[in-house]
Amino acid sequence: MQNESSESLNIRPVTEADIPLVLEFIRDIAEYERLLDHVVADEAILRESFFGSRAKAEGLLAERAGEPAAFAVYFENFSTFTGRSGLYLEDLFVKPEWRKHGIGRALLVRLAQIAVERGCPRFEWVALDWNQNAIDFYEKLGAKQLTDWRIFRMEGESIAQLAAQVIDN
Repeated sequence: MQNESSESLNIRPVTEADIPLVLEFIRDIAEYERLLDHVVADEAILRESFFGSRAKAEGLLAERAGEPAAFAVYFENFSTFTGRSGLYLEDLFVKPEWRKHGIGRALLVRLAQIAVERGCPRFEWVALDWNQNAIDFYEKLGAKQLTDWRIFRMEGESIAQLAAQVIDN
């Protein structure tokens, strides 16, 4: 068991040098979510997404005693209803050996602080329906499930087929 009382937690922004570690965390969360075969990101893609000319993603790393313990990837979205950007948490993952040590909560606190600093009226994310531990954790922090909304997604061929359609005037 890790002794967290003598080991301070450091939460810091992801740097370009962290890209290999970010990819490792992405694979870890994908494996946990039983979706490892869906990961197509590589270091070059992530480098462009975090630090390229059209970078959209941001990240935080949580370290305890210099050891990577958790990560979060987030970006700004937009609400037409509020007319402002919100903060969207794409992924949060705490390594199994560091769970139940307050690290996930600390990352969410830091993300909420970022949302406040940026004037974001919303901070949103999704959880898999089978991940009851995460759902309970989020609700305990004060997050509310939006049960009247459904998430829709298009990928690959579906996007290409829709994009190839001719718009009738």
